[in-house]
Amino acid sequence: MRYKKTILRIGALITGALGLIIIGVVLYPIAEHEFVARQKYPILLNPVVDASVLLESKQEVVDYTKASNWFPNSSEKSAIENSRVSFFTLSIPALGIKDATVSIGGEDLKKTLVQYSGTALPGRIGNSVIFGHSTLPIYYDPTDYVSIFSTLPTLEEGDEIYANYDGVEYKYVVETMFEVLPTDIYILDQDSGNAYISLVTCTPPGDPRKPKRLVVRAKIEPYSVKQANADTGN
Repeated sequence: MRYKKTILRIGALITGALGLIIIGVVLYPIAEHEFVARQKYPILLNPVVDASVLLESKQEVVDYTKASNWFPNSSEKSAIENSRVSFFTLSIPALGIKDATVSIGGEDLKKTLVQYSGTALPGRIGNSVIFGHSTLPIYYDPTDYVSIFSTLPTLEEGDEIYANYDGVEYKYVVETMFEVLPTDIYILDQDSGNAYISLVTCTPPGDPRKPKRLVVRAKIEPYSVKQANADTGN
């Protein structure tokens, strides 16, 4: 009898320990992100609406694997220019992402990254806005589009992003990172002064309660004579 009680106690302790580990694995990354975010980009940019209007239907379950659900107040635009290319690739060396497929005007974030309709094509003047899905960082896999942007918050100013569009590779350098609310669709606006890429994902990764949008904005780096000589072997 005493033997059985000992077994039950050990089993209860193991079960309790496993429960605490599971809770820690889920909650720690969310808490860590909130702490780091307050240091890295302490101001939540919100020039459009008051935070109180965030997701009026917040009780509803929103499917964020569909790109059209990310900014509910936006209206889908027609393409800025006709493109005979439907896909291009994106590489982010700092995150181990290599030649990830980006669908121009796509919808399903489980299958590809998605460039939002109406935003500039890579290499063109304007702002190419690219959505990517994220989940808990422990599930990060640079080849799995459900978790591909899970470590996007770890990027730093100066990190490089490469977009290969229609056989031409464009290099962008991260300039800034900030968070916005899902209602702040101004991040889709175009810039007539230069060429940018904005990478967007839900934050904190894996926390669906009050999602915000992390925006990583990078500016194109001009193609230099030195690069041209290196590419041609001169």
